[in-house]
Amino acid sequence: MAEQMIKDWPWRERANLSPFAVALKAGDITWCWRDLQHRVDTLAAGFIQQGVGEGTGVVLRSKNTLDAVLSYLALLQTGARLLPLNPQLPQALCEALLPQLDIGFVLDLAQSPLPLPMAALTLQNAYCGQAAQWQPQRLATLTLTSGSSGLPKAAAHTAAAHLASAAGVLNLIPFTRNDSWLLSLPLFHVSGQGIIWRWLTAGATLVLAEGQPLEAALAECSHASLVPTQLWRLLRQPSVPAKLQHVLLGGAQIPPELTEQAERLGIRCWCGYGMTETASTVTAKRAEGSAGVGQVLAGKEVSIAGEEVLIRADSLASGYWRNGQLTPLTGSDGWFHTRDRGMWSGDELHIAGRLDNLFFSGGEGIQPEDIEKVLVSHPQVSQAFVVPVEDAQFGHRPVAILDAQDSLPYDELNLWLSRQVPRFQLPVAYHALPAALAQGGIKISRASVRQWLETLSA
Repeated sequence: MAEQMIKDWPWRERANLSPFAVALKAGDITWCWRDLQHRVDTLAAGFIQQGVGEGTGVVLRSKNTLDAVLSYLALLQTGARLLPLNPQLPQALCEALLPQLDIGFVLDLAQSPLPLPMAALTLQNAYCGQAAQWQPQRLATLTLTSGSSGLPKAAAHTAAAHLASAAGVLNLIPFTRNDSWLLSLPLFHVSGQGIIWRWLTAGATLVLAEGQPLEAALAECSHASLVPTQLWRLLRQPSVPAKLQHVLLGGAQIPPELTEQAERLGIRCWCGYGMTETASTVTAKRAEGSAGVGQVLAGKEVSIAGEEVLIRADSLASGYWRNGQLTPLTGSDGWFHTRDRGMWSGDELHIAGRLDNLFFSGGEGIQPEDIEKVLVSHPQVSQAFVVPVEDAQFGHRPVAILDAQDSLPYDELNLWLSRQVPRFQLPVAYHALPAALAQGGIKISRASVRQWLETLSA
């Protein structure tokens, strides 16, 4: 269902085209597209009666629940400018950030509501209230970037951009109306929203875990988006879900052993490269163990200038939203400068790391991602971060923070690593990744890892 062919909100189109096909499963609930449309229509009318309208800034603060998905669709249908918000963001950050984003209302569905100085919305059903017309070029969502320095930025996407992102992925990964995708990633992350728009594009079934363990929720799914740690845990279960056929991996380095084991069990693994500003994926491929991130997807362009990856894409955000205005993402050359280091191998893109992550130790340049790629190739390491610590003699030295099996001695790991990287790249210390850092999203912030490490020496 291409964007230019859609004449109404995608869920309403689906209700018209295939009203009784299964749209959504959540625990014991199964709804067809007509059921879904009715609930979204009445909820949108309720929001409109409370004062939400076209261009209204609205925060949706919630984990992935059925009410959150319904509210996401209903708020879009009002024409609001919707900001899904991580419930774990501290109040001080919200108070500093939200006034700059022109937020008029907050719908807080989190277990611990946060007192914010905006009008509170509630879930109310109504049967009158004119929904906004389908205008795919209207700003639809604000999604916060990772905010590695200063306040996060709010990337503003149209519905057309989200649909273009979905079309690019589905041009590569088979996903039809007979399939089902687990909403395994949060709506406040661009990858979670990517699942929503791929579901709407394909007219397939969206599955919500609704408190179930991951392996139980996946029993209903043909597709899932997972981080490597989640897939490792799944593969360590006595059996894998029989219906699961495709897994899109993201958020960390992907060990070859992981995808090889999954493929042996009949699970096709995919990986790619993208970011908040591009509404998720720009390049992708079958994850076969090589270091690249795949070929450029339809509707996207990638160039490399001075080692930096530049992007033009139909899914690119309209700009960063702040104080009622959009700041363009692209430079005067028309390209979005990602600050990622990249190179080509044939038609496949390789990402060497962030230009901003490079640091020097005794005059030697260290790209942390180079060491991390080697570390995660160890069969007992699921995830690795290498960050610099200040050193009087060398300027900086690398330290490794790992999600690894408890039985792995760090001195043995260091000996193993010493055979594969130059001596100046060897970490001077190893630490276990704290569980708290892994909460709340697909991607662990490198800045949060560095901040945690600083508390150890404070």
